Amino acid sequence: MKRVNIILILLLAFQFSFSRNQVDTVSVFASKMKKEVKSVIIVPENYSKKKHYPVVYLLHGYSDNYAKWVKTVPAIKNLSTEHQMIIVCPDGGYSSWFLDSPIDSAFQYESYITKDLLSYVDSHYATIANRNGRAITGLSMGGHGALYLAIRNKQLFANAGSMSGGVDLRSSSKKYDIAKRIGNIETSSDEWDNRSVVNMVNSLKNRELNLIIDCGVNDFFYQINSALHRRLMTLNIDHDYIERPGAHNWEYWTNSINYQLFYFDRCFKQVRK
Repeated sequence: MKRVNIILILLLAFQFSFSRNQVDTVSVFASKMKKEVKSVIIVPENYSKKKHYPVVYLLHGYSDNYAKWVKTVPAIKNLSTEHQMIIVCPDGGYSSWFLDSPIDSAFQYESYITKDLLSYVDSHYATIANRNGRAITGLSMGGHGALYLAIRNKQLFANAGSMSGGVDLRSSSKKYDIAKRIGNIETSSDEWDNRSVVNMVNSLKNRELNLIIDCGVNDFFYQINSALHRRLMTLNIDHDYIERPGAHNWEYWTNSINYQLFYFDRCFKQVRK
């Protein structure tokens, strides 16, 4: 009888281990930066390698790191299960802006995400390993980074979003270490112009990317997000644009992430029909 009870306990423990959300912290070698970089990877409850899941890359803001999203908004684990998607939260350094710096070889985060990390995720998890099965979004620095990476890598991402994104780098020319990544605006104005998402969208064709942009009206980045929306309207680029009361804070992003993931879930399902 004692042996039977032990077996039952072990079976229950085994079942529990596969019925809860799985949150992994992984280190992936960044080939251009020659170092290990951490990411949090969240898979749905009852994740199965027999299925294939879409992946959302979720970027953090200036001065944060790979763990900030899951620590501050633990409900994203439930959203992963609700929408049956894998969520990947990469580290982007304190102030990388998720680009390959032309002046600092220690900050090559576009290459890390689009080559090293993406390859790792697709080879270690049961993903839909094509652009239609991927989305990328983020907040603040990560909002600009997500749109920046998607526009430059449309062969990898079909879906992109931004929450309170710093979508015009020129508006922060003296802040957030941007000059340390691409040079001073006075001497490197082309870098600032060409790397600002509000200008980069000029290269888009309608429906090349499914886009969702979200910013609170009390946010200090509100004006540049509104300008991005108007630019997309002028270019006849379809997109979802949300503005509502709110500021540049976690109260806003905790709410906003629900809309972002719902939007991506809808995009993923439309492709699978």
